[in-house]
Amino acid sequence: MDRRTFIKTTGSAVLLAPVLLREALAAREQSLVAVAEGTDYAAITRRAITAVGGMKRFVKVGDVVVVKPNMGWDRSCELGANTHPLVVRAVVEECLAAGAKKVKVFDNTCNDARRCYVNSGIEGILNGMKGVECKHIEPERYKKVVLNGLFLKEWDLYDEALTADVYINVPVAKHHGLSKLTLGLKNVMGIMGGTRGFIHRNIDVALADVNAHVKKHLTIIDATRILTAHGPQGGNIADVKVLNKIIASTDTVAADAFATTLFGLKPSDIPVTVAAFKRGLGEMNLDKIKVMKA
Repeated sequence: MDRRTFIKTTGSAVLLAPVLLREALAAREQSLVAVAEGTDYAAITRRAITAVGGMKRFVKVGDVVVVKPNMGWDRSCELGANTHPLVVRAVVEECLAAGAKKVKVFDNTCNDARRCYVNSGIEGILNGMKGVECKHIEPERYKKVVLNGLFLKEWDLYDEALTADVYINVPVAKHHGLSKLTLGLKNVMGIMGGTRGFIHRNIDVALADVNAHVKKHLTIIDATRILTAHGPQGGNIADVKVLNKIIASTDTVAADAFATTLFGLKPSDIPVTVAAFKRGLGEMNLDKIKVMKA
């Protein structure tokens, strides 16, 4: 090798070294799932958030943040159909403490929105908080979005969820009669408009289509009490199991994969988890996920 060729070759290698190093580190990095347990739901929510880097990792000063809980059902929080209001408030408070200019909380409910917002306890617990907006879905804010998915080519999605600086996904962990479980991936239905029943024809692929388009910066699964049967609506306290757990991850698929084990199931048992994993949306193999107690 002559001098000019040597310099050219080694120079290129030096320039590429940082890139190759970053790629190697990224390939080696495991999806992290933080699990906090305790009876103080606000405290364990904060601990789980801290374990994945703290809210300032996601929310910057002046950001507009969407916190998307499940409050689709006219049920009190004890029945496990909606995200616990104490969990939602803790997430909102963390966003504000990180410097959020505004925090928006909403859901496209299945039952009457006025009753869901009130009886879930979420509207009431957020009432009066400065910089917090808990309002009903405004139909004119839906925008037709090109998804080019395997099942859904386009769909009406809620504009405020798409344009926010930060999107935080806060589902409750529960049984679902059609999809077996509803966790982080399925919670995206709360920003979908149109005739949502249509996606039941191929629900796992449809939800993967939407999740591939919607960026979730953080998923926090409420497993303080899980609905083990007759979901998603529930209604019988006998179907509720108190676990006092919060799960947090930047990888929604990994969060769902771990949460699935709380029901005595495997991630491979849940079609939407498998569909999202195959789409490259996250990690579902438990042996490749780092689970950390917070």
